[in-house]
Amino acid sequence: MKGWLRTFYQRRHARGDSMGFGMLHIDPWLLLSLMLTMAGGLVVLYSASGEARLYVEAQALRFVLAFVVMAIIAQIPPVTMQRWAPAMYVLVTLMLVAVAVTGYHAMGAKRWLEIPGVMRFQPSEFMKIVMPMMLASYLSRRSIPMSWPDLGVCVLIMMVPVLLIARQPDLGTALLIFAAAMFVIFLAGISWRLVFISVLVIGAALPLLWFNMHDYQRQRVLTFLNPEMDPLGSGWNIIQSKTAIGSGGLFGKGWMDGTQAQLQFLPERHTDFIVAVLAEEFGMVGMILLMIGYLMIVGRGLYMAYCAQDTFGRLLAGSLILTFFIYVFVNIGMVSGILPVVGVPLPLVSYGGTSSITLMAGFGIVMSIHTHRRLLRP
Repeated sequence: MKGWLRTFYQRRHARGDSMGFGMLHIDPWLLLSLMLTMAGGLVVLYSASGEARLYVEAQALRFVLAFVVMAIIAQIPPVTMQRWAPAMYVLVTLMLVAVAVTGYHAMGAKRWLEIPGVMRFQPSEFMKIVMPMMLASYLSRRSIPMSWPDLGVCVLIMMVPVLLIARQPDLGTALLIFAAAMFVIFLAGISWRLVFISVLVIGAALPLLWFNMHDYQRQRVLTFLNPEMDPLGSGWNIIQSKTAIGSGGLFGKGWMDGTQAQLQFLPERHTDFIVAVLAEEFGMVGMILLMIGYLMIVGRGLYMAYCAQDTFGRLLAGSLILTFFIYVFVNIGMVSGILPVVGVPLPLVSYGGTSSITLMAGFGIVMSIHTHRRLLRP
């Protein structure tokens, strides 16, 4: 009897099982952090949308769908993900090529594939997951730290989709996918010599990037450097955002009492600039609570990546969590004026469905890596 109990405990402990969640391959602490952050996001969205219940109900429905996607993906063993990563990478890359050739054109960009009468979707969202999965799969079969030839292969794997997405144009998504790939390479181990050379190459490529950017993209950079140069035009968004953040003070003006948002001075207040609404209505205290929620998610995710038992799991889980952190950093940075505006939503808070589902799919992968750990002998 004692031996059976010890074996049962060891199995629960090895799986990270808690309150029965391990049987569903769901990590309860990460799940709780996600749910709390999403709940706070719905509260802010109600105010940011002008008390539009339709927006909140639609967002809540998307969150439910995102949790279902997360739970389904969490059931897939990491070894299966590793096996199918190359095929998925090729498939999504072909989708990006199809976007360039026959994609749906809207709002000055060609980013979508359309299935007539059924749906329209953005293949670049899939690449946010597939890119780190492909690189982690490749590097897990190579010696660590990587050699120069392996680095060259990784750069080739990374740059083909990044360039296709940048041409849509969707520079924000391209940079996020580039960051996800770089996190995999960094976590795999890279010498400081390679880091130094990479920095020099990127620095040398910046002028080339500048001259290949679209006019509106260059204007965003110029506006970031000096928003007052066009206060009623390109600088309006960031000026109003900084005004909303600064006027919130310590405790804020109160829920649904923010002037910049409620009087519609603040643009895109329910999507990209929703954090400015939160700062104005809940002040520094509200921002601190939001940061605590994000730190709980990132901290738990990095711990789960640290506990992974193989190279594939560590690289993939670590890169997904660090990419999530970049989402948060870029959005808050652009809204507060320390980064150019690139159209990145605030994770789990901004209104929108595709990005939420992609993020939760990533968390499903992290949970799968953590809960499918092999049992260790005592």
